[in-house]
Amino acid sequence: MTTTSPPPAPTPSGSRAERRLLSGPPATARGPRSWAYALVTVNPPPGEPDWGTRWIVVTRAAVLPMTLFAGLVAGLLAVRATGFRWADLVLAIVGVTLAHLNNNLTNDLFDSAVGLDVEGYPRTLYAPHPTQSGLVTRRQLGAAIGLTTAGAVACGAVLLAHRGLAVLAFAVGGALLSIAYTAPPLRLKAHGLGEPDVLVVWGPLMVGGTYFSATGSLPWQVLLASLPYGLLCTSVLLGKHLDKAPYDVTSGTRTLPVILGDSRGRAVTIATLLAFYATVGLAVALRALPWPTLVVALAVPRLVKVIGALRAPRPTEPPPGFPVWPLWFAAVAFVHVRRAGALLVLGLLAAAVFDVGLPVGG
Repeated sequence: MTTTSPPPAPTPSGSRAERRLLSGPPATARGPRSWAYALVTVNPPPGEPDWGTRWIVVTRAAVLPMTLFAGLVAGLLAVRATGFRWADLVLAIVGVTLAHLNNNLTNDLFDSAVGLDVEGYPRTLYAPHPTQSGLVTRRQLGAAIGLTTAGAVACGAVLLAHRGLAVLAFAVGGALLSIAYTAPPLRLKAHGLGEPDVLVVWGPLMVGGTYFSATGSLPWQVLLASLPYGLLCTSVLLGKHLDKAPYDVTSGTRTLPVILGDSRGRAVTIATLLAFYATVGLAVALRALPWPTLVVALAVPRLVKVIGALRAPRPTEPPPGFPVWPLWFAAVAFVHVRRAGALLVLGLLAAAVFDVGLPVGG
């Protein structure tokens, strides 16, 4: 069998520091270098991990930039709006970050409980499963779920007192969709609804809810402005489900790529990536985003590489220094999210500093 050569896109990371980390894991799974390695790769270095490395891996903290960028998008849209309060913005960002950690933990708990996360399934291959690898016990996992739930609820309770019942609607909506994503009886991801779930959660609910928490208002322009970032996050999930499709077909988990098939699933992923740029342009035209956010066009070279990877045969073996195999398309899409998301935040930061096009809807 001929091994397919990897397309040029898939470098797991772009920074010089990350390339140094990926050139070889630290000698031990302890200390700051081990934590940094786990934050980049979702994996611990060899050896018995210390407390920090263990929980970075267990919580999959490496994917938290997706939520932090959503909070920054909302905060920068809100910073010049009437009623803006820094303390409420910080509380909202802390709350959604804790909710994301909670979602990662509960996904592992429920997917293991229903027999999906078994030995040989991608979740147990690209990174250690919290309980199946022995990193933590089921009781410790439950305790972590309880602590992150309590922290998110506490943030929500303070914001509820400050901003009123609408905060509760955002919090409950986000919690229900996050639980329903993987938990019985709905298990939305098993019925082709996981991808729309993520679009709504990381778009209108997370960006819109954080904006409302920080200002006490929610103009329609903010909901439109939330869609580009929601699409970015959805592209990562589509890539992940493309990677897992051969396994999901066997288990009966009908994600969107399983329902559509590989070719159409890749086409939808490419369309989702392109839709990010189209919706940024539309939002700028409708004054829902300030014009400096057009700087996202600088991510187009990375987009071209991602599309090239999606159009090429999937490699049969991981390239050197690729730590999250058998995930492939998800990793490529995640690098694009970090680049495009950072540029979106940079554009909003410039608009906020130089008072260009903010507040939207004002």
